[in-house]
Amino acid sequence: MHLGKVMVVFGTRPEAIKMAPVVKELKKVEDIETRVVVTAQHREMLDQVLDLFHIVPDYDMNLMKHRQDLYSITTGVLNGMKDILIKEKPDLVLVHGDTSTTFAAALAAFYQMIPVGHVEAGLRTRNKYSPFPEEMNRALTGRLAELHFAPTDLARDNLLAESVPSFKIWVTGNTVIDALLDTVRPDYEFPPGLEAIDFNHRILLVTAHRRENWGNRMRDIFSALIELVEEFPDVEVAFPVHKNPIVHDLAQEMLGGRERFHLLEPLDYEPFAHLMSRSYMVLTDSGGLQEEAPSLGKPVLVLRDTTERPEAVDAGTVKLVGTVQEKIYNEARRLLINQDEYQRMAQAVNPYGDGKAARRIVKEIKEFLYVRIGSY
Repeated sequence: MHLGKVMVVFGTRPEAIKMAPVVKELKKVEDIETRVVVTAQHREMLDQVLDLFHIVPDYDMNLMKHRQDLYSITTGVLNGMKDILIKEKPDLVLVHGDTSTTFAAALAAFYQMIPVGHVEAGLRTRNKYSPFPEEMNRALTGRLAELHFAPTDLARDNLLAESVPSFKIWVTGNTVIDALLDTVRPDYEFPPGLEAIDFNHRILLVTAHRRENWGNRMRDIFSALIELVEEFPDVEVAFPVHKNPIVHDLAQEMLGGRERFHLLEPLDYEPFAHLMSRSYMVLTDSGGLQEEAPSLGKPVLVLRDTTERPEAVDAGTVKLVGTVQEKIYNEARRLLINQDEYQRMAQAVNPYGDGKAARRIVKEIKEFLYVRIGSY
């Protein structure tokens, strides 16, 4: 029986990582035609994930431009998806998470009256400007979606509070755990470029790039890191620096040339995952690392004032520390000097799943397509 055609759309590295397990599972189902569309909202950070997971897109919009803004990304995806949808006529468009690609692709599918499935649905901070623009991208996609694949019970509850019918929501776990557990292995050898890091020391893995942290907040983050490295001679900082000039230039100004600071080029997913597995703790303003690092037993300090992933905070694997220099320094220092506190975070149960999320998602997609065919 031919169940139908599913179009999977994503545009950034985090989306590709989290959608790769779903694409892999979909392609196992002979009765489903799978089409992969990439917008390349972030070009160079996307391609290496496609290579790692052996994904060959059927359509590549190649939208990334120098100093692109939200207007150009959103309209580019919306216009680009129109012709693809008209040509392919999929039975379901599958999007992920909270990017401009996510919202614009869902809107394009809605304009063609094609059902939308939302992977990693239901995350909320209830502050539409934090994170920006991701919070509203998620909420608006949620209004357009027909199928909601929530990673946790709390995400499901958020959707129920917004009047999404319970029969349209499935709690699946997060697909990023699927990807991570499929990638990290004990015999991995790091590529050239990381040899200066002394893994006999305690490594603080840092990522910082969010728009709301640009400027003085980023200066506070970097100042706290300087304090920590100066106080603890066995601590090193590994910082894959974002390509955005606003982040890159400030990092070079404040951290460049300092002893035990490693300002790295953005890493491919595989070496980054293994660097995370060898780190002592993670300091980040990213969303996805709040889910990934706890799976590897790494405490996470979140460099933001809000998080759409409060489950990790409640579980004790993550602590929200904001961007004030003194608070970052104090919380990181506590984990460096207090082993009981460190172990409480490192050994807490990760609430984001068991590595079988993609299987659960594809099972429900098959059921949806089966019912849809029967209704024709």
